[in-house]
Amino acid sequence: FIELMNDSGQFSVDYYFSEKVAKQINRIGESIFVTKSSEIFNLLKDRDYELVILGTVHRYFNMFLKITEHFNTSVIVHNLNFTKISRFQLLKNIFKKDFKYRLKLLAKEGLLSAPKVFEKASNLLVLDESLIKKNPDLSLKFLPVFYLLKYEKSRKSIITIVIPGAVSQQRRDYLHVLNSLKNFQRKSHYQFVFLGKALGNELSWIKKFEKSKSQNISVKYFTEKVPQQIFDEFMMRADILWCPIRDQTEFFSNTEYYGITKMSGNIGDAIKHGKLAIFPENYPNSHPFIIPEKENVENQIDSCQNGIDYDFQEHFEKETVLKSLEKTLAELL
Repeated sequence: FIELMNDSGQFSVDYYFSEKVAKQINRIGESIFVTKSSEIFNLLKDRDYELVILGTVHRYFNMFLKITEHFNTSVIVHNLNFTKISRFQLLKNIFKKDFKYRLKLLAKEGLLSAPKVFEKASNLLVLDESLIKKNPDLSLKFLPVFYLLKYEKSRKSIITIVIPGAVSQQRRDYLHVLNSLKNFQRKSHYQFVFLGKALGNELSWIKKFEKSKSQNISVKYFTEKVPQQIFDEFMMRADILWCPIRDQTEFFSNTEYYGITKMSGNIGDAIKHGKLAIFPENYPNSHPFIIPEKENVENQIDSCQNGIDYDFQEHFEKETVLKSLEKTLAELL
């Protein structure tokens, strides 16, 4: 969003970040403010903003409710079922997991105000347009922010398959990936990159596989959080992405369904880096660059090296996405 809006001649944008987020994006500028949740409302009130966009509403519900009640506010929603959860269910879910943390949300951050935040917001935004048709009961608008970075592709003797995201069995089926690799039979050379921090059981599985794998397969994994620069470098090298995401996950002990009520971040990864992506066969796909996984995934990977392609430049060129974003922002005013 920042990169796109830097090129906009129509809008001037200020950004309010926590110290933690500010460090992650590592940016300095007159329009970027590092602040605390307790200070944001007064800072906004001192300026005449036509539109306020909340990047996520997973904490500080009392503060966000105050903002939605006083400003033309749009909220980016990452868990659509969470927007429909009742106060009673929120209360029940406090006792299901992370009790101390959730009790803090209740006592200090207005947890039970969460439904009202979404209700009071002028607009609910999603980052994947396909979610709109799948949730007709919600009035959703698409906020286009993913555009193609201009990477050059090169053909290599080793086929690099990247599995992006934190290496957690809860969100992606890594056992399925490792079991599938045991059945690879061709003489092509493959490098599989687990592009996310691996620990616990998942790290043990990868290390065990590494000891017994065939010689034409190599694996790369990380035991610390992957810096953005390293992440982008491996994504640039990838010939194809493999995204074995689960069909469902949960947020605040509330079930969410990938591709229906929740976007997979791998969609943005594929667009940003211009990569075809293999997703589970049952994923509710509506993107032409997503390839439903078949039983013989090795054949699919080889097929993608032999001509299956998609013109990311035509659909996700930065200038094209910026025009679409500006049009959307104008409609939110």
